[in-house]
Amino acid sequence: MTELKILTFPTVILRKKASIVEGVSEEIRCLIADMAAVMYLNKGVGLAATQVGILKKVAVIDVGDGLVKLINPVIVKKEGLEIEEEGCLSVPDVHVKVKRAKRVTVSFLSDDWATQEVTAGGLFARAIQHELDHLSGRLILDYLNPLRKALLYLDVANMRYSSKGSKFSS
Repeated sequence: MTELKILTFPTVILRKKASIVEGVSEEIRCLIADMAAVMYLNKGVGLAATQVGILKKVAVIDVGDGLVKLINPVIVKKEGLEIEEEGCLSVPDVHVKVKRAKRVTVSFLSDDWATQEVTAGGLFARAIQHELDHLSGRLILDYLNPLRKALLYLDVANMRYSSKGSKFSS
């Protein structure tokens, strides 16, 4: 098992877009297993490869119904809208109200390279959309109103340059 570390805002790689996985290999299977272990250890419900510094379109999600492994996921259908509060392992101690589709259908490859399609609602739909945001370089901070976003960025800047140090990685 490779030791993966969850990157936190404002780490630059979190803003990068992930690239398509060209073929499932033992390396990708190990990445998925390691990502799942890190997600469970940190009590998350989802984790994207970009959050651990890997620019590949890979995500893992478990909202209580078992681990779902997503390779090259694409949302093919969205239904309805709802606003719910979200947190993120890469943006600790911050919760943001985010407008997302109530239901989504996602197409992806499994770790045995089979194409799958799943329709999800509730927390599972929200987690899928959240992790796909990560794979596109988006964070929950992008959903903040401009004033709250400016205050948060100021707070992060102050923490980074204070003599007390920062809990954020650079």
